[in-house]
Amino acid sequence: MEITVDQMYRIENKGHDMGFLKKFMMENAGAASVRRLVDKLGNVESKNIIIFVGLGNNGGDGLVMARHLAGYDAKVIVVLLGTFEKIKTEESNWNWSILEKMTSVKLMTGNSFNFDFTPDVIVDAILGTGISGEIKEPYASAINFINQTDCFKFAVDVPSGLDPQTGETANIYTKCDMTVTFHKMKQGIPKRKDLTGELFVEKIGIPPEAEEGIL
Repeated sequence: MEITVDQMYRIENKGHDMGFLKKFMMENAGAASVRRLVDKLGNVESKNIIIFVGLGNNGGDGLVMARHLAGYDAKVIVVLLGTFEKIKTEESNWNWSILEKMTSVKLMTGNSFNFDFTPDVIVDAILGTGISGEIKEPYASAINFINQTDCFKFAVDVPSGLDPQTGETANIYTKCDMTVTFHKMKQGIPKRKDLTGELFVEKIGIPPEAEEGIL
């Protein structure tokens, strides 16, 4: 069953109101994404992984992934596209604060970036379902870097720049090898397999009762 983006928002909010907090959804989304990535690659130990994260909850999913990937002994760099003071949600802030205490994950912030290694994997956790309008800096440079780099590319929930409702794209967008979306498939995502690559839907613990009156 495919659902609309609005239905997904309402289901998340209802689940949260039931007591299944959004930080739990974020934790499960990030953990499920890492399981899919490890299943695909077989082993991520010592692999160079760059995770580009935006300031919203899509970025928060990427922050969770960073912690889990560090547990698999990957060499993880998180690139926050902006400054940590501008992180938009409590859940993402909470996960950022954990990473600040971890020496096993390198954190970079700001509006420009330089890397001293070539990544084996790039995780796109920049823009999620709330895309609107033209994509600007520093997001545009990050998306260009992703598209120009020869490595395995993994999108969290939706490739950045792809509208998960319509399947249309913004002025710039990522092209990934694998995409993991959450709970149920959003209507526009499967229209663009050329951008998503392999496509999976993972449950993240939202109670089925949260769908009542919405689906």
